[in-house]
Amino acid sequence: MSEVAEVTMLGNGVVGILAETCNKWERRAPLTPSHCARLLHCGKAGVSRIIVQPSTKRVYHDSLYEDVGCEISEDLSECGLIVGVKQPRLEMILPDRAYSFFSHTHKAQKENMPLLDKILDERATLYDYELIVGDHGKRMLAFGKYAGRAGMIDFLRGLGERYLSTGYSTAFLSLGASYMYPSLAAAKAAVISVGEEIATLGLPSGICPLVFIFTGSGNVSQGAQEIFKLLPHSFVEPIKLPELFEAARGQSPSAKIARRTFQVYGCVVTSQDMVKPNDPSKAFNKADYYSHPEHYSSIFHERIAPYASVIVNCMYWEHRFPRLLTNSQLRDLMGRGCRLVGISDITCDVGGSLEFVNQTTPIDNPFFRYDPLSDTYHFDMDGSGVICSAVDNLPTEFAKEASQHFGDILSKFIGHLASTKDMKELPSHLRRACITHKGSLTSLYEYIPRMRKSSPIELYEDVSSSTAEKKKHTVLVSLTGHLFDKFLINEALDIIEAAGGSFHLVKCQVGQSTDDPSFSEVEVGADDRAVLDQIIDSLTSLANKKENQGSATSVMNEIVVHVGLVHENGTENGVESRRKAAVLILGAGRVCRPAAELLASVTSISSCEWSRTSDQVESDEANEVEVIIASLFLKDAEEVIQGISNARAIQLDVSDVGSLHKYVLEVDIVISLLPASCHSSVANACIELGKHLVTASYVDDSLLKLEENAKSAGVTILCEMGLDPGIDHMMTMKLIDEAHSRGGKVRSFTSYCGGLPSPAAANNPLGYKFSWNPAGALRAGRNPAMYRSNGKEIHVSGDKLYDSATKMKLPGFPAFALECLPNRDSLVYGKLYGIMDEASTIFRGTLRYEGFGKIMGTMAKLGFFNEELHPILETPDKPTYEKFTIKLLGIQNETSITEKDIAERISARGACQDQGIVIQTARTIIFLGLLERALIPSSCQSAFDVTCRRMEEKLIYSSTEQDMVLLHHEIEVDFLESGSSEKQTLLEFGKTVKGRTTSAMALTVGVPAAVGALLLLANKIKKRGILRPIEPEVYNPALEMIQAYGIRLHEKIE
Repeated sequence: MSEVAEVTMLGNGVVGILAETCNKWERRAPLTPSHCARLLHCGKAGVSRIIVQPSTKRVYHDSLYEDVGCEISEDLSECGLIVGVKQPRLEMILPDRAYSFFSHTHKAQKENMPLLDKILDERATLYDYELIVGDHGKRMLAFGKYAGRAGMIDFLRGLGERYLSTGYSTAFLSLGASYMYPSLAAAKAAVISVGEEIATLGLPSGICPLVFIFTGSGNVSQGAQEIFKLLPHSFVEPIKLPELFEAARGQSPSAKIARRTFQVYGCVVTSQDMVKPNDPSKAFNKADYYSHPEHYSSIFHERIAPYASVIVNCMYWEHRFPRLLTNSQLRDLMGRGCRLVGISDITCDVGGSLEFVNQTTPIDNPFFRYDPLSDTYHFDMDGSGVICSAVDNLPTEFAKEASQHFGDILSKFIGHLASTKDMKELPSHLRRACITHKGSLTSLYEYIPRMRKSSPIELYEDVSSSTAEKKKHTVLVSLTGHLFDKFLINEALDIIEAAGGSFHLVKCQVGQSTDDPSFSEVEVGADDRAVLDQIIDSLTSLANKKENQGSATSVMNEIVVHVGLVHENGTENGVESRRKAAVLILGAGRVCRPAAELLASVTSISSCEWSRTSDQVESDEANEVEVIIASLFLKDAEEVIQGISNARAIQLDVSDVGSLHKYVLEVDIVISLLPASCHSSVANACIELGKHLVTASYVDDSLLKLEENAKSAGVTILCEMGLDPGIDHMMTMKLIDEAHSRGGKVRSFTSYCGGLPSPAAANNPLGYKFSWNPAGALRAGRNPAMYRSNGKEIHVSGDKLYDSATKMKLPGFPAFALECLPNRDSLVYGKLYGIMDEASTIFRGTLRYEGFGKIMGTMAKLGFFNEELHPILETPDKPTYEKFTIKLLGIQNETSITEKDIAERISARGACQDQGIVIQTARTIIFLGLLERALIPSSCQSAFDVTCRRMEEKLIYSSTEQDMVLLHHEIEVDFLESGSSEKQTLLEFGKTVKGRTTSAMALTVGVPAAVGALLLLANKIKKRGILRPIEPEVYNPALEMIQAYGIRLHEKIE
């Protein structure tokens, strides 16, 4: 080609997208239709045309690209820049063009040298994604986390097959390969299910401890660990591996089963764990190791591999470094009885750090078996040796999510690459990624000819998807504002795609400066009218977001949305743009529905009942609230919103930071009803995006560390907005603050709270039923307690807690025969409430029906709550519940055991002297089915396990039974001339409406959380940072709203 032709082609602004041809599984695209739309229509990208080679297997249909203005053609000869994901066929390389894809040539991988030669012969320019590195030293374009995620799931599946071939059935056998699931979330759900089976039924003791070794700590390793952490697990430091196995060997087989069966172990190793200096007088130095690896020798085969069940290889490696494992080292290990089952070489480093990995494997047949003793390779799961997986295109198993993430980053570079004629004009990170320019190796890569026989590694990275095609219902939406310079057009298109709609850019005018707005008309479509309405609501919600004042991380910018006429099969219906406040609720458990119902019904609650609280929401921004329920399992969220207007369900994995940020950005307030361990990451997202957060959980250290960040961002993190903690705080502080305002001093503070069956449902000897895991309740019954009584501090040890229960009668409720147990450390609340220096009595207790503590205490003395492995449960043939109970109680006569026999044995053991409690305990044992002749499940290893299982089966609520919440405070106050006693009581029962039962516990936790969100929406809470509801600006309106919603608080002053 002539020099003139060369100049006109490079930098001509025409981009070609290759059809992926490397193998049948490659379905990814370097740019999605939404990315192409932005490049073509933003006006500043340097892209004038995009020509897409047709493909029938690409995850995005050709028509989706056409819809956004791309051209579909096999011929890419007019393109100056041609992009793909993987290497194209050699005949697809055209002369004098620029190419960008994962070439895997910069380390002179032997199998890719023909490609490099072809590029040089055709005088082409090559940019390798793997080499685009930012100033921070990290790769900017990669699929590493997706490789790690897919590789880990695929290997767990193979692990189940391998263990089955060796005689062990495990939960892993039920897993499918990653590509078999419609999304990453669905695949994670399957792993979680496997984890639940392991936690419940355990793993065969013969394969335990099951240890996964992760090499490296980069994106690949993080992705693999992300999947691993969905299993019940513990991480072990490399130095602790010998202790782990020594403990397993040193204990009895029964103890080994109890400690090792119900979880797996992980261990992350880095270079300092894999090598040692050749000079014994020197310590490991990372910088020295990378500079002079010849000064170090591998110790992985000595210190790590002997303890590994699985090696998940995720590390970068070059030939100058010592190998992890050589063939001879593995042969020696296996000859000594090493427990290694398999290798997941996610880096797919053929002949690299693991010498015996000599081949890649396809997605549909990802394993081979290597027998080091015979040095032979096999393609089955049977026989000796280790199984190995080395798939070189793992991210394509999550093709849509991986493409979306990849294109999000690549699209930022395309303009430079497409429009630049001289490489020197490129930003430094792109210049560094240029391997060849106009047929010559660039200076950075002139070393390649000297490395033509080496063969290192390949890394990858992450996230979402899109769709775009003509739909049954369409509407024209105009967007005006800082669409492109502030990336708001991205948000708008993401909203459309996430809901399952399509879009087509009809018109686009880009502002000529940062002060000028841009204008776009987008045709939005959906096959379902409800989906289209949802998209319209989300777009108008985007327009209504307030600018985040004073936040350095603000991404909120003004945008105006106008919605036209909806076209439905030729008819037109006007749709008005509605403005709604939006609240995102994370978690779809029992507590979620009451919160969602309150928020969604803000405009439909009768004015006479709600008039007092409607004043609390004086916002002219919205007179209704859209509620978004997010759950890892979409069906759970969909069940919650049944029958609730203004609510929609979404699937969300909060560990996916990108998805979490996307949905947090769409709303005004976030409510997290997730486990407390998740709150920190959610709070970080809210702080970064300037959103307030409400939780019902206790403030912990991880949240307290965010105090200053939240204040700086102008964000309120309102915690402890439930029942206990929550309503108890608010009731208490209202009484205390009122007493202090009148010059009083609190002499005594007592608080009692309990979640109980209603009297009609308290139909068992314990008078108690569980709505949560009995194991947690039983362990809570052994927590020590501390309180102050008449100036004296009282300490109750955990083993005496049940015996410390005292009878009590609540004023105004004489029919309730109750007792109270001390609830942990009451004195911390004396400090929190500001009465530590004035109150001689500070007590918080847990309410139960009378007799509960004595019965539980007696059962504890009899050994029913012991967690040590019981010998009778060690045998392969599990006993019946009856045989176990007879053995535990030491009953000699093993036939026709009666209530009287059990009672006599309880007395003989000295477990209880009160004959009434003795009889009640005997009846409890019988009620729980502990004399039934059914076999005890193999998962039960201790008396504690057996008792928990029986309680979980017998002490449950029927569909028609109600629970009850009872909260009672008493405060005695001294004034100058008198004293007073003030009492407050909350009594709430579960409700059944239209066949749906809502527990009292769910109601009294969910409603306060929703109230907190409403107060923040109305800007009634001014304080920023980490808050509890102990401030008047919170508890005064909150208590009023809670009562207006129907939760009654009874108050009495004497």
